[in-house]
Amino acid sequence: MDFWLWIWIFFEIFIFIALLMALFTIFGDLFRDRKLNGWAKAAWVVFLILVPWLAALVYLIARGNGMAERSAAQARQAQEATDAYIRQAAGTSPADEIANAAKLLEAGTITTAEYETLKAKALA
Repeated sequence: MDFWLWIWIFFEIFIFIALLMALFTIFGDLFRDRKLNGWAKAAWVVFLILVPWLAALVYLIARGNGMAERSAAQARQAQEATDAYIRQAAGTSPADEIANAAKLLEAGTITTAEYETLKAKALA
C-alpha cells in the first residue's frame, strides 16, 4: 500500500469518528429537550438513522441555538451543584469558628488557652 492510501484511510476514519461524535451529541440534546414531544423525537431519530449527514446538518441548522442554550443550562446547573457541594463540604468560615469559640469562652465552657488554640487553628 502506498502513502496516499494510508492518508485516505486515516481521513475516512477521522470523518467517521466526527460523524459519531456529532450523532451522539445530537441524540443527547434531542432526548434532553423537554419541549419536544415524543413523535417529533422519533421522527428525528428515524431521520438521523436513515440519512445521518443530512439529518445532522439540518438538526444543527434548525435547532442549533436551542442546543447551545440547553448545553449552557446544563453546565450552569452542574456548576451550581458543584458550588453548593463545596460550600457544604467546606463548613464554616474562620470568622464563624472564632465567633463560636468566643461564645464558648463567654459561657465558660472552654478556657482562654483553649480559645487561643481554636483561634489559631481557625486562622491557619
